[in-house]
Amino acid sequence: MRQHKWLHNTSFKRMKLNFLFLGSQHRQTMNWHQKLFKKLFLFLFLISFVTVLLTNTFTPVNAQIPRQEIRGVWITNNDLNIFKDRAKVNDAVTKMRKLNFNTIYPVVWNSGYVMYPSNIAKRLDIQPFVFRGSDGHDILADVINQAHRQNLLVVPWFEFGFMAPPSSELALNKPEWFTQKRNGSETSISAAGEVSWLNPFHPEVQQFITDLLVELANNYDIDGIQFDDHMSLPHEFGYDKYTVALYRQETKKNPPADSQDPEWVSWRANKITDFMVRLNQRIKQIKPKAIFSVSPNYYDFAYKLQLQDWLSWVRLNIVDELIVQVYRNNLGSFTAKISRPEMQEVQQKIPTGVGIMAGLRTSPVSMRQIKSQVRAAQQRGLGVVFFYYETLWNNSSEALKDRLAGFQSLFPYPALRLAAE
Repeated sequence: MRQHKWLHNTSFKRMKLNFLFLGSQHRQTMNWHQKLFKKLFLFLFLISFVTVLLTNTFTPVNAQIPRQEIRGVWITNNDLNIFKDRAKVNDAVTKMRKLNFNTIYPVVWNSGYVMYPSNIAKRLDIQPFVFRGSDGHDILADVINQAHRQNLLVVPWFEFGFMAPPSSELALNKPEWFTQKRNGSETSISAAGEVSWLNPFHPEVQQFITDLLVELANNYDIDGIQFDDHMSLPHEFGYDKYTVALYRQETKKNPPADSQDPEWVSWRANKITDFMVRLNQRIKQIKPKAIFSVSPNYYDFAYKLQLQDWLSWVRLNIVDELIVQVYRNNLGSFTAKISRPEMQEVQQKIPTGVGIMAGLRTSPVSMRQIKSQVRAAQQRGLGVVFFYYETLWNNSSEALKDRLAGFQSLFPYPALRLAAE
């Protein structure tokens, strides 16, 4: 019995010791888990805190927003009073970032002049009328540097394309580079007033445009280049001596009297397309990840009236983003244009957006209209670009705080864009 009792007691002690050991091990495991949880919590808190500091906003990130959603604004000549001043540029860029914009499109080609120091322009005695800031600095370089510091893309806007005023030095110095109508007229009336048109089929014109863009790509840290509805030619033009001779050589026929003859339209449109393909290849040689952006009118208008076959450009894979200009006051008309089949086709391939009028100097646009159009675009998975910076809030009949609040409501979450995508 004693031996049995001893064994029993021994067994009990061992059980007790084992229990104490297991309890100690359990407490150690619990302590280790608590310490791990605290470290993990601290780590996650630090990540969140750093993210807030980097974005300078306490707005949460919405993971469902596409990274390539376009939220941009064009900077025009009308904005130069702001963009000549470094401090005002900093304020503008900071404001756009806080309102969750992600792309700036500054004008670099307007009225036959470049908006930056250009050796190509100087060779033709085309002196830019303004390319220096208030303290003599390079405006474009300053905008790029400040935008990149705050994670905004900069895609310079080649606004006038083949268009130039007849009084410009380019038109006066190189008259043989310009085309004409069948009746001999050399100008047309546009939103920019009376303009002449560079001949997009002339090799020297093509080389000049290419040289300007190569210079731009080599000298600036740009994220891409944008061509708008003026990288085209009104259908009435193309009856100059050079183009007529080229058409005869290739087709054995004279150009038809009807400037909208389908074959004549197609021949000229295809020539512009061929040039855009070569231009794309040349720019990509310098900056393979540069965004080749196009901002045309809706397709029927662009092709039939401006010989700009941008849908073929997309299908040929030379366009990296498309922004279709749809300046309409009527929401029904606006919605119809952005719902067209070609828009749906393109947005399956590349980032696609809509150009929206934010106002003009003499014609402000209400926040209500802007909101309705942005919402319509967003419902269709389209980005937006506003024309133009000053009219977002400075040239508006509405209070500044109301305009800022309105844009904040349009883009409540950041949407990062990367040129490398």
